Amino acid sequence: MISSPQSSDAAPRLSRDELKARLDEIFYLDLDSSRSVEPLLDAIGLLPRAKQDFALHWGKVAARSSMSVAYLLVRQVPAALQTISVARAERWVLAALDDYDRSGAPAAMAILRDCAGFSAARASAVVKLGDIAARLGHFAQGLSGRALKISADAQTWSDGMTLHLPAEIASADAIDRYKALIAVLWAQERHGTFALDLDVALAGYGDGPGAATWLALLEALRVGPRVAADLPGLNAALRDLLAEMPATLDEFRDRLADAQATVADSLACLPHLVKLGPPADAMFGALRPAAVQQARAQRIANDTVILRKAIAGLMAAVGNAGQGETAVDIAVAPGGVDIEMRMDGEVVVLPMNARAAARSLLQDLGAIPPEWLVAAGPGPWHPTAQVGDGVALALTGAADAVYDEWDYQRGAYRHQWCHVYLRPLPPGDPAYVGAVRQRRAPLIRQIRRRFEALRGEDRMLRRQSDGPEIDLDALVEAIADRRGGAEPASQLFRRRQRNERSLATCFLVDMSGSTKGWVNDAEREALVMLCEALETLGDRYAIWGFSGWTRSRCELYRIKDFDDAYDHATHGRIAAIEAKDYTRMGPPIRHLAQQLLREPAKHRLLVTLSDGRPDDFGDEYRGQYGVEDTRQALLEARDAGVRAYCVTIDRHGADYLKRMYGPAKYTVLADVEKLPLRIADIYRKLTS
Repeated sequence: MISSPQSSDAAPRLSRDELKARLDEIFYLDLDSSRSVEPLLDAIGLLPRAKQDFALHWGKVAARSSMSVAYLLVRQVPAALQTISVARAERWVLAALDDYDRSGAPAAMAILRDCAGFSAARASAVVKLGDIAARLGHFAQGLSGRALKISADAQTWSDGMTLHLPAEIASADAIDRYKALIAVLWAQERHGTFALDLDVALAGYGDGPGAATWLALLEALRVGPRVAADLPGLNAALRDLLAEMPATLDEFRDRLADAQATVADSLACLPHLVKLGPPADAMFGALRPAAVQQARAQRIANDTVILRKAIAGLMAAVGNAGQGETAVDIAVAPGGVDIEMRMDGEVVVLPMNARAAARSLLQDLGAIPPEWLVAAGPGPWHPTAQVGDGVALALTGAADAVYDEWDYQRGAYRHQWCHVYLRPLPPGDPAYVGAVRQRRAPLIRQIRRRFEALRGEDRMLRRQSDGPEIDLDALVEAIADRRGGAEPASQLFRRRQRNERSLATCFLVDMSGSTKGWVNDAEREALVMLCEALETLGDRYAIWGFSGWTRSRCELYRIKDFDDAYDHATHGRIAAIEAKDYTRMGPPIRHLAQQLLREPAKHRLLVTLSDGRPDDFGDEYRGQYGVEDTRQALLEARDAGVRAYCVTIDRHGADYLKRMYGPAKYTVLADVEKLPLRIADIYRKLTS
């Protein structure tokens, strides 16, 4: 998402009357007699249209926080844009708004009054690659799904295994600049830079680096906007980076920014540039397709060896080695966040290094050739539960946790913005759960029967070399072989292998004021019936309620944590669920996603029960702001490995749920009476 509007300087500038109407819309009746719109009209009236739009956009964004800050911002924009680029001016504005969030209007206005000092201070800092290489390595692995090596180099380029980056960058935004460079290098492979044989395509331009260097710059112009769309948090850094491209590339920007553009379009632009000679100051080194192909071949070979050894170890561990062909299938698991392997139709857990190798092969090849899955060589393996890496929570004041919040109009996070409090829920009627059990007994039995089918049965492994039971079929065949003079087989035993479910689920229950009455009653009954069924499965699950009042009081109520038993205390907390305040959904989603990541489970699921769209006290969070922040929180959870699903009884939910959850990750119920059974069915489908 581009945070500020993109309009051409060639577009006609807004007239004075048009500007006055737009400014009146921003400031309406909040301007006192000492702050009329006339100085603002004088300040931005003669600016090109793109800069007028910049001032109006950020004035509107700032006005949501402070009219005084917004007024000063609009007045200062013309002077700022005379000395810095639009992209850098956006950073200046965001820094002022961040200071407003932390320290109030005086701090923000001090930054707005001293744009030159702000730019000079940020340009004087020097960040060395060696100091942040580990941090950048985690960022690169998050993008690519592979562990990539970070190396200092005079030129910026990548072969797909090593990222060659500048040894140091002199800027306070150096870390963001490094991330932008990494993102562009990653996007080269993702968006098809090497889809054509570039060695052949560049052969006609001679042996010098000029053509390959120009092509690297053209490809940055092509893939950069796509990265900005995928990673909106890098938008400002990418705009800064692309704004520094040689001016000779300007005529190709619009063509290459088209979403349908390919590397062939970049190659078509190349003849116009090569005749100018090599670029004088290239931020990217020449593309090196031969190095990319060589590294890819090496990566595939290494991953294949790791994966085949892991499969051999698994087959040895379950006693299948040397007993005929075993059907092996590896694919992306449901939810798209992990690799799932099946051996003779049964799901098995690959060790961490083999999962990474399988994921890497799927990225390189789209599918793993069956012949590569044949077990080869010894490979002893001992399964261990892999615990997710939770991000440490920042603690501030009396809050249990503090989280950033996504401001879609800024195109950036509001840092340390939402304060989350974990509240105890006083027990309610201790007889409530028993009464629901009695009243809903037939429905509970029906749900239990459906869930019992999910448990699966232990798998009997036959013809084993050892085991607690005799395999009678194998014994009969061995006796017949001996009597017939043949060498009898030695695999005469059988043993059971337990099919383990590896799942952790968190249910997030809306306790906002709008659920008061029949919605709240339905939520409580649904949870009772769901818990009765989940106890049959033995899955780890937690239930939290959420409500709150503004960003300063986002409350989570513990109904059942993962380690809590489904006992009288939990029964009382379910009975105590009641309507409270508002529905600020982003903070509880972020907090419970981190809780889920700490669970030692292969699959993690977050299910939200709500009666409507995100909402909070005041106008700021309502509408698109709340929807966009909730969507961003869900994207963060998905990228970390948590699947999310929503069940709502809002008949108008389809208007915004598709934007927040995606078209297949929510259900809208027209009849709240169907909630208990529907919740159980959804859980069964998501986890089977």
